Amino acid sequence: MNFFSIFKLTIPVLMGYIPLGMAFGLLLSKMMIPWYYAFFMSVFIFAGSGQFLALTLFASQATILEIGIATFLLNLRHTFYGLSMVNTFKNFSWKKHYLIFGLTDETFALVKTNEINEKDREKAYLIITALNQSYWVIGSVIGAVLGNILPFNYKGIEFSLTALFVVLSIDLYKKSKLHKPFLIAVIIGLVGMLGFPSDKMLILSLSLAATVLILFRRNLEDAR
Repeated sequence: MNFFSIFKLTIPVLMGYIPLGMAFGLLLSKMMIPWYYAFFMSVFIFAGSGQFLALTLFASQATILEIGIATFLLNLRHTFYGLSMVNTFKNFSWKKHYLIFGLTDETFALVKTNEINEKDREKAYLIITALNQSYWVIGSVIGAVLGNILPFNYKGIEFSLTALFVVLSIDLYKKSKLHKPFLIAVIIGLVGMLGFPSDKMLILSLSLAATVLILFRRNLEDAR
């Protein structure tokens, strides 16, 4: 499998990561953070939703504990991605450490939905992961630089993360046979908006949702 054929697989991710990365960079520049923070965050963190969340929590002056808990709950889904890839990665060389780090939602979808010969798998997965991260880095840096040198109307840009989650949730809802967790999440979200303090709503809602889904996981699976 040559580089160009692997690159073609990642084009849908490129089309999503560049504009969304730019939105992250623009939001970062709006907060008067130097552009190079976009580069370092995208290289060493590489968690789109997590990076947006970090900016939101920074802006609200959240504590380190709140940032840690919120980030953990937000990225808890990656635990299940990782477990499903254990048998695939265990025979790989040192490259598996980077593959584990770079296993985003979109990368996971690509490696799981495309048939790749076993002998080419490690190389292909490495290129897919590296390309996907490069798209995000490029987009975030472009956004951060443009935000510092060009006048830009930032109104509503923070909604880009919400829009991303809505699109991903609708797509996942359509593909999943298990719909109750989505309904539970909606109910908990509404309860959080109405009943929790605004500055603690996100972390309390995430904690409650995670607790309910973990405690009643078996019942929800049996109800399919």
